[in-house]
Amino acid sequence: MKKKKHIAITGGIGSGKSYVAQRLKAHGIDVYDCDDAAKRIMATSADVKRKMKRLVGNNAYIDGKLNKPVVAQFLLMSDSNREAINNIVHPAVADDYMKSGKHWIESAILFDSGFDKKLPIDKIICVTAPTDVRIRRIVSRDGISSDKAKEWIDKQQEQDIVRSMSDYEIVNDGQADIDTQIDNILNELNNNNK
Repeated sequence: MKKKKHIAITGGIGSGKSYVAQRLKAHGIDVYDCDDAAKRIMATSADVKRKMKRLVGNNAYIDGKLNKPVVAQFLLMSDSNREAINNIVHPAVADDYMKSGKHWIESAILFDSGFDKKLPIDKIICVTAPTDVRIRRIVSRDGISSDKAKEWIDKQQEQDIVRSMSDYEIVNDGQADIDTQIDNILNELNNNNK
């Protein structure tokens, strides 16, 4: 029996990774969402909660629920704080993915988090879009200013760098045909797996 490949979908905020993941469902592909998983794990894992309280303080959770403003403030105070939280959450997410039985994973911070090294990823698909399109999407989705959206984009790895570290690119600029690009990649992945 052929070993199933592990495929990662990445790309910056507003590039449309989630949309591509939704389109993959039409092909019977269930994509593991790292953002959703991180939120679920931070809310439900006793081990993660204990470590978060030890790191941030007991007020990291109120009545068992994550105290987002307190955690966000702690995160933004320094890079070392952000790294400390990531060192709690990322291994838990990686472990959860491996137990999920899924072979596709969506992660905005695939390279930043080290998931590309921690997980047995065979191929990486980068979803890209022009900066102005990404800003419009973020503003529309999150109801923030375009300056704030640009600030978020600037905090992430540059799109060109992420693209250069990936095996495939899906251009999601609102013009290019997403389904054709997905079909071409899936055909190539299937042919390479024979």
